[in-house]
Amino acid sequence: MSLVFSKQAKSLGTILGLVIASHWPAMASADVGWPEQEELKFGFIKLTDMAPLAVAYEKGFFEDEGLYVTLEAQANWKVLLDRVITGELDGAHMLAGQPLAATIGYGTKADIITPFSMDLNGNGITVSNSVWAQMKKNIPHQDGKPVHPIKADTLKPIIASYADEGKAFKMGMVFPVSTHNYELRYWLASGGIHPGYYAPHKGDTSGQIKAEVLLSVTPPPQMPATMEAGTIDGYCVGEPWNQQAVFKGIGVPVITDYEIWKNNPEKVFGITKAFAEENPNTTTRLVKALIRAAEWLDANNNANRPEAVRILAKPDYVGADYDVIANSMTGTFEYEKGDKRDVPDFNVFFRYNATYPYYSDAIWYLTQMRRWGQISEPKSDDWYKEIAAQVYRPDLYRLAAQALIDEGVIAADAFPAFATETGFKPVQDGFIDGISYNGLLPNDYLNKFSIGLKDEIL
Repeated sequence: MSLVFSKQAKSLGTILGLVIASHWPAMASADVGWPEQEELKFGFIKLTDMAPLAVAYEKGFFEDEGLYVTLEAQANWKVLLDRVITGELDGAHMLAGQPLAATIGYGTKADIITPFSMDLNGNGITVSNSVWAQMKKNIPHQDGKPVHPIKADTLKPIIASYADEGKAFKMGMVFPVSTHNYELRYWLASGGIHPGYYAPHKGDTSGQIKAEVLLSVTPPPQMPATMEAGTIDGYCVGEPWNQQAVFKGIGVPVITDYEIWKNNPEKVFGITKAFAEENPNTTTRLVKALIRAAEWLDANNNANRPEAVRILAKPDYVGADYDVIANSMTGTFEYEKGDKRDVPDFNVFFRYNATYPYYSDAIWYLTQMRRWGQISEPKSDDWYKEIAAQVYRPDLYRLAAQALIDEGVIAADAFPAFATETGFKPVQDGFIDGISYNGLLPNDYLNKFSIGLKDEIL
């Protein structure tokens, strides 16, 4: 399924853009040349955090840049990545770990970069009704409702009871290098539950070595049905697939990633390094369109979110019911049925410099790859920084942001101070286990965890 402008519209737009520059406001920038490639195909997975792509298309922001875009849903994250690598897709909504894993050769080796971070937060961890009924006994209540955040140690006795019965406790995540995998592992480990190691140097990519919980891959839209069938006991996924479990009455989201790590980075927009080098103007223009879309999504205290939900509910995008998508996209989140709470920052697309591709965000993902064995050997702090700089490209982001500032489209104070920007956030707190993160000191960070690899090799 895809969305695309007609050939006639493309031709007309090109002619008008060449003849009457004022017909295309964004084209007026003298610093950004005409796009080398006008017709583009971008991939995405059916999740609400693909919203910047849908909005850039529906609001005409791509068209303003002289770009004629096809948006095409992909079957899963592996297919999506493979199609970007082969050039069947010019770019895609990606898991933040995918460009990093490709660059270091975990899985398919390829030079993938990101000039744009798509969002913050947006995920949750859901368990089945039967697991929730047992967990609930271990959770303090106030005014008849569970006290949040719910920590993983409340799950520990249930896992122990499964083991006593000779059963494995199973949970789903969307991909081995997904934020969801790392967030689920982080939450479990913070409660003293071992989620297992990878050992690619031994040919073991199951991620289940020494595991007390068996994690496996399930595509996002299939999560609720897979849990309902009893194949998994819970999962970590993006929206709307946690809220779908609530609406279907088959499960209960117990925690959001905002509660695991406040304002954590989520998806990115990925392109090949070769595409960026061969199409510098096109790259700048597509990032401009995505920045405008992200700003629109968060503008005026999320005033545009109802319209965004209507867009995302279309079959060509997420295709879930309006009410299911709105449950999280409009600043609330429903845990147990009827327990809807205000979470205004559950989905963030522009606030807090959400679109800026920080090196420190990249390094956090690399530390988690090392923590769980996807990176087999210990690495120096400089190695982490070098890989981050290869993949995360704030230099490309700044070109697009500066063009928007010069054109008067977005005010300069909406962006980080580029003159002093190092690409590293200050030390970050807000983690559920109380551990702080300094992207400049990745090995120091890894040494703080009681569960996870440090200097050893499995």
